[in-house]
Amino acid sequence: MASNWKVFRQKLGNSWSQLPYLGRSLTLVWQAAKKWTIVWASLLIIQGLLPVATVYLTRQLVNSLVAALDVGVSRENVIPILILVALMGGVLLLTQVLGSFLNWVRVVQSELVKDYISALIHKKSMEVDFAFYESAEYFDRLHRARQDAFFRPTALLENSGSLVQNGITLMAMAAVLTQFGVWIPAALLISTLPAFAVILNYSKQNYNWWMKATADERRSWYYYWLLTEKDSAAELRIFELGDYFQSAYQSVRRKLRSEKVKLAKNESLANLGAGAIALLITAIALTWMLWQVLLKRLTLGDLALFYQAFNQGQTLMRNLLQNLGQVYSNMLFLGNLFEFLDLSPQVIDPPTPKLAPTNLNQEIKFENLSFWYPGSNKAALENFNLTIPSGKIVAIVGANGAGKSTLLKLLCRLYDPQQGRITWDGIDFRDLSIQNLRRLITVLFQKPVDYNASVAENIALGDLLAIAKLPEISNAAEAAGAAEIIDRLPENYHTLLGKLFTGGVELSGGEWQRIALARAFLRQAPLIILDEPTSAMDSWAEADWLERFCQLANGRTAIIITHRFTIARRADIIHVMSDGEIVESGCHDELLALGCRYARSWKTQMQVN
Repeated sequence: MASNWKVFRQKLGNSWSQLPYLGRSLTLVWQAAKKWTIVWASLLIIQGLLPVATVYLTRQLVNSLVAALDVGVSRENVIPILILVALMGGVLLLTQVLGSFLNWVRVVQSELVKDYISALIHKKSMEVDFAFYESAEYFDRLHRARQDAFFRPTALLENSGSLVQNGITLMAMAAVLTQFGVWIPAALLISTLPAFAVILNYSKQNYNWWMKATADERRSWYYYWLLTEKDSAAELRIFELGDYFQSAYQSVRRKLRSEKVKLAKNESLANLGAGAIALLITAIALTWMLWQVLLKRLTLGDLALFYQAFNQGQTLMRNLLQNLGQVYSNMLFLGNLFEFLDLSPQVIDPPTPKLAPTNLNQEIKFENLSFWYPGSNKAALENFNLTIPSGKIVAIVGANGAGKSTLLKLLCRLYDPQQGRITWDGIDFRDLSIQNLRRLITVLFQKPVDYNASVAENIALGDLLAIAKLPEISNAAEAAGAAEIIDRLPENYHTLLGKLFTGGVELSGGEWQRIALARAFLRQAPLIILDEPTSAMDSWAEADWLERFCQLANGRTAIIITHRFTIARRADIIHVMSDGEIVESGCHDELLALGCRYARSWKTQMQVN
C-alpha cells in the first residue's frame, strides 16, 4: 500500500512539474492575440451559464404543462407556457449564435498564434550555434518543436477554455443537484474518476512513446523525402532504388503503426471499463429518482430537471476531466517547444564589442589555435598558426579532411576555437559583434543555395542592406561571368529560377554556381572566401571566370579553398594542408621547385587532365 502511494505521489509530482508550461503557453497566446483572447474568454463565460438556464426553464415548462393538464387548457395557463417556450428558444438560439461566433474567434486566434510561434522558431533557428545543425539531437529537438508549434498552444488554450466553460456549468449543475441530496454530486464525481485516471495514464504513455519514436519518425520522413523530391529523383531511377526505399519507409511505418495501434487498443479497453462504471452509477441514481417520483416526493418536472442536470453534469464532468487530461498532455508536448526556444548559443557577441574595422589593412592571423568539433575527441586543428596578408589571393589546397572547411567555418565565426585566437589587424574576432564581423566577409560556399526566386533577387540576396539596384546587380553578374547566361533567359533578370514554382526556369549546376558567385561578389566586403568556386564549371568556363576574378579581387583579400591546382597556381600564396596542419607554403613556382607534396600532386593532376 505504501509503495502504491509512493508511485501515485511520484506521478502527481511529475504532473505538477509541467504546470509552468501552462503559464508560458497562455502568455504566448496572449502576446499573439490579446484582443481576440479577451473576446474568447468573455464568450466562454456566457456559454458556460446558458446550459443552466436551459435546465431551469425545462423544469418550469414541465411543471407548467402538468399543471395545465390537471386544470384544463385555457388562455391563462397557455400564455406562460408559450413564454417559457419562447425563452427556451431564445436561449438555444443565443447558444447557436455564440457558438458560431466563438468558432470564428478561435480560427482567427489560432492563425495568429501559429504565425507568432513560427516566428519564434525561425528566430531561434537563426540564433542557435551552427554546431546544432551538425547534431542529430538538435534535429530531434527541432522536429518535436515544429510538430508541436502549430497546434499545441491553441489546443492547450482551447482545452483550458473548455475547462473553464465546463467548470462554470458544472458548478451550477452541482448546485441544482444538491437539492435532491448531497450524495448526488458526489456520485457524479465518482462516476467520472475512472475515465480521468485513464486519460492521465495514457496521456503520459502516448507522450513517452512519441519521444521514443522521434528518430524513427524523422527517418520515415527522410525516406518519404527521397521518394518524392527532385534532388534524388534521377539517381533513384538510374540505380533502381525506388523499391528499396519504399520498403525501408514501409518497414519504419509498420513499426510505428504497430506500436501506436497497440497503445490505442489498450486505451480503448480502459475507456470501455471506465464507461461501464459510469453507466452503473448513473443507473443507480436514476432508479433512486424514479422511486422518489413514484412516492410522490418529487414531481415529473423535478425528474426532468434531475435527468437533464445529471446527464449533462456527467457529460460535463467527463469533459472537464478530459480537458484536464488534455491540458496535461499538451503541457507535456509543449515542453519540447519551450526546450527548443530555451536553447542558448555559445557563439555570442562580447559584452562591449569593439568598433569594427572598415578594411583589412595588415593581416588575418591564426595564433596557436586549437579546435575540435562538439562530441569529438580528436582535434581538427591543433596549435595551428597561419597568416593571411591583406590584398593577396591566398589558395588553400589539400585532400578531403585536411581541415580546409574548418578554417572557413572559423573565419566566418560559425564556431569559436577552444584555444588560441583569430585576429583581424590585431583585433580578436571574439571582440567584434558577430554581425559586424560577418559584414566584412563575403562567401561562396561549396554547396550554395539555389533560391527559387528571380535572377535579380537571387543576386541581391548577397547584400540586402545595400538595397542593390539593377546596375549593381548587373555588374556583379558580369564579374561572375553570369551575364551571358542571364541574357539568354526569357525575362533576363526578372526570370524566375528553379522549378518549384510555376513559370520557373531550371539552370545547370555550373550556371547556378555563376549566379551564386554573382551573389557573393555583390557584397563589397574586404575579405572574399571561395570554397571550391569552380567545382561545377568546365575548364573553358573556369579559365574565363579566373581572369574575371583576378581583376575583381585586385586590392582586396581573397581566400580560395580548392582541389584544382589550375586555380591555385594563380594565387599569390599557396598553403598546402594535411591533417590539420600547413605542411607547405609558397607561390606555384616555389612549390614546384620544392618537389614535395604540391609538386607531386600537380604533376599527377596535369597528367590526368
